[in-house]
Amino acid sequence: MSSTAELIQEYLTLTRDVMPLLAKQVNVEQGKGSTKKWPVKHDHCFQRIVLDNVCKGAWYEFIKSPAYQHLNATQAKAAVLLCRHIINGQADLAQLNEYSLKWRQKQHTFPF
Repeated sequence: MSSTAELIQEYLTLTRDVMPLLAKQVNVEQGKGSTKKWPVKHDHCFQRIVLDNVCKGAWYEFIKSPAYQHLNATQAKAAVLLCRHIINGQADLAQLNEYSLKWRQKQHTFPF
């Protein structure tokens, strides 16, 4: 079993390194019609989406900043699991992003 510190380090590696690299690859492959484009490509965006979905709301309403220093074991484990699901295509990053933006009362598109 991983310690909280190890889980946090894995979460940081996944969101800072792995997911941004995959976003570049996914978005290039999307041009070939083989997969869906990811809506974000920057590490802080992946971190926002993952933590907001772990917390079911804007993470900063639940976790002291900086979040990675204040995640508890349950949150860290959930964050790593969600990152893995996104990477493996078991979770829809675009939908998770929409949830995050709604919790933050932001809109991607406007109805006019």
